[in-house]
Amino acid sequence: MHGRRRGGLLSRGCTATAVTDLELDRVRDTIYALSSGQVPAGVAVIRLSGPAVRFALETLCGAVPEPRAAVLKSIRFQNGELIDRGLVLFFPAPASFTGEDCAELQLHGGRAVVDACCQALGALPGLRQAEGGEFTRRAFDNGKMDLTAVEGLADLIQAETAAQRRMALDQAGGALAAVYAGWAQRLTHARAMIEAELDFSDEEDVPNSLSEAVLRDMRDLSEEIGLHLSGMHWGEIVREGYRVALVGRPNSGKSTLLNRLADREIAIVSDEAGTTRDIVEVRLDLGGYLVILQDTAGLRDTTSAVEKEGIRRALQAVESADLVLYLVAPGMTHEGAEVHHPNLLRVRTMSDRTDGASPAEADISVSALSGAGVDQLVTIISNNIKEIGSSASPLSANRQRHRDLLNVCREELSLAATAIGAAIELRSEHLRLAGAALGRMTGRVDVEDLLGVIFSEFCVGK
Repeated sequence: MHGRRRGGLLSRGCTATAVTDLELDRVRDTIYALSSGQVPAGVAVIRLSGPAVRFALETLCGAVPEPRAAVLKSIRFQNGELIDRGLVLFFPAPASFTGEDCAELQLHGGRAVVDACCQALGALPGLRQAEGGEFTRRAFDNGKMDLTAVEGLADLIQAETAAQRRMALDQAGGALAAVYAGWAQRLTHARAMIEAELDFSDEEDVPNSLSEAVLRDMRDLSEEIGLHLSGMHWGEIVREGYRVALVGRPNSGKSTLLNRLADREIAIVSDEAGTTRDIVEVRLDLGGYLVILQDTAGLRDTTSAVEKEGIRRALQAVESADLVLYLVAPGMTHEGAEVHHPNLLRVRTMSDRTDGASPAEADISVSALSGAGVDQLVTIISNNIKEIGSSASPLSANRQRHRDLLNVCREELSLAATAIGAAIELRSEHLRLAGAALGRMTGRVDVEDLLGVIFSEFCVGK
């Protein structure tokens, strides 16, 4: 076979990133850290990872346990002084969290015990305290996790609700990465086909006019990414919270309702108008979803500079809200308090009043004092959230980074598909840029994958 190179992807080299000797030394270090949270506690877990894990276990524990077997050991300083007796586990590479030799020391969770064990570990050559996120960074560097899984793990640690936990578990488990890997595989295949037509067009094993069929598939891929992006709002709601703004005129009952929904005293309640000047925010778990309630300044005409600023912030909260609860007390008018939002619910407050005040027009009536109608209001909020989620994919991108990179990928796919009559090299470049954007989603961009596809499918090496 005598295929020629004509400046396509196959002729491009990969530029290695320079790594300093100091950085290499830090990678070779064995790291350790308390991974079980603050002490004192019932149990403290100290995690180790790196090439000197076996040495550390032999030195402090006398021997390396069988892999993945919890063994009761005495942990000692190098001079023989006993630190504690606890469970020791060893996870040999590559079948460990980081892909390196790892170990866990499960000790009594006293501060003195943990300090002594860390002191003993730090005295060993080649061991040092881990930096923030360094265990996960090593797992990524060693191919145990991609960036989306790393982000999912971070979300799982921070999860406040059942919905956040479920979404984070899926992402940390690689479900989102699997979607992107499928798209990346299609992109790699498309680029390989076009590169084959470009670089080996005179070979009889390479089909003719591959590029048009390939670009049709890329148009389909662009539509799939668009559908994925359309469900991103749901991912953002689950991860960051469903924002509900309580707005209305002064003394319409906003702070009282906020306190009732939060089931505790969050906001100051007073008959004096204008007591709320800034946004008062509370995070609630409603039906397994994070809901962020915002009590805002009363809307009215005022000459107070401070109150005007509060009203400006209230209107900003309306703009960013997913749902606006417009509160109106009996006998109130809407003059000077007009609010426009695509998802606005008029709530009549103080429904238990019997002083003869005319009832306000509303979609629902509640009494924050007696609790009447509050459960119904909570149900309405929960149903609003579920309605958004009913049409969204359970696997949704949930970060601005995802949105930006997927939009770049779609744009490059569109340019490749619509470049009618353009040179095949230009179309190939657009696909390369689309693949690079998708690769940055997971942190894996491997140009060498193209070689495997070309040589296996077209037999050009026979």
